[in-house]
Amino acid sequence: QVQIVESGGGLVQPGGSLRLSCVVSGLTFSSYTMSWYRQAPGKERELVAGIGSAGGSTNYADSVKGRSTISRDNAENTVILQMNILKPEDTAMYYCNAFRTGRARKYDYWGQGTQVTVSS
Repeated sequence: QVQIVESGGGLVQPGGSLRLSCVVSGLTFSSYTMSWYRQAPGKERELVAGIGSAGGSTNYADSVKGRSTISRDNAENTVILQMNILKPEDTAMYYCNAFRTGRARKYDYWGQGTQVTVSS
């Protein structure tokens, strides 16, 4: 059974930093593209950052580019999102996603999310 568990969220002041962690089990982690998404109240879920299966390619939403870094450790089945210079508009539930395509289907798994609140 696939399990995706996020941690590291919390309340932080504007300008602060957070390190979000995602631990995955039950799948071949190194075969999956890993991503962080977020969803604020009343808004659609949006991609924050993604990293390829080998860790060599990354992509970021324009809103977090230059302030965030995604990384992964395939030996530990872990993906990290380091977020700096946080802004109130970064407030959202952050979700970890594992994705790959197979011959005839897509494999798409989500965690339960971790809340990030940026407020003074």
